[in-house]
Amino acid sequence: MSSERLLFIVPAYNEAGNIGRVIADLKEHHPDAAVVVIDDGSTDDTAVLARNAGARVINMPFNVGIGGAVQTGMLFAERGAYDIAIQFDGDGQHVATEVEALLTPIRSRSADAVIGSRFLGSPSFRPPLARRIGIALFNGVNRILTGRRFTDNTSGFRAYNRAAIEFLAHDYPHDYPEPESVVTLCRAGFRVSEAPVSMRERQSGSSSITWLRSIYYVCKVLLAILVGFTRAARRTE
Repeated sequence: MSSERLLFIVPAYNEAGNIGRVIADLKEHHPDAAVVVIDDGSTDDTAVLARNAGARVINMPFNVGIGGAVQTGMLFAERGAYDIAIQFDGDGQHVATEVEALLTPIRSRSADAVIGSRFLGSPSFRPPLARRIGIALFNGVNRILTGRRFTDNTSGFRAYNRAAIEFLAHDYPHDYPEPESVVTLCRAGFRVSEAPVSMRERQSGSSSITWLRSIYYVCKVLLAILVGFTRAARRTE
């Protein structure tokens, strides 16, 4: 599809050790796609290294969190009239050669949004135990709320068509939004599917999510999902 306009949205916070390799990986395998890095108030050289690697960079004035960073990317995609947007982490866990698995359902018009799942097919990377517990909880809650079974609600490796881009540019959960956005999209009538992908461990640095933060994260996101679901239900009454 030569006329297709593809955008990679890369949210990044203090990813100086990874961002150059991430962008190089994307440009090697998807040379015709645009790459925008949303530098979420980094205090290191993430923005400079991203520009040097050839990406467009949007600097947030302070750390707004992953939700605000991704929504900024969606607004950029909407205003730039991109056909497909792919959310791709800046920490090196996502693999550019796996992108095609997400693009195929979008291009065939069988899905509006596609989640890259670490737990379909033959998983090559297992998240830490704390995250696996949280993922299982989100999967169960989202199955009750949507009537759909998703295996990897927390995955930040996703593709969206034009309609989903326009919707999420103006209605996107904040903070840790991945599980909540699945419910939001499903309730809005979008076709959400999953595709098996391989991921790898973070290439440099360490995650800020500890055991205590994991517990806080799970409680906070579950509450956000339920509040969002309740509000949506009231709007449809």
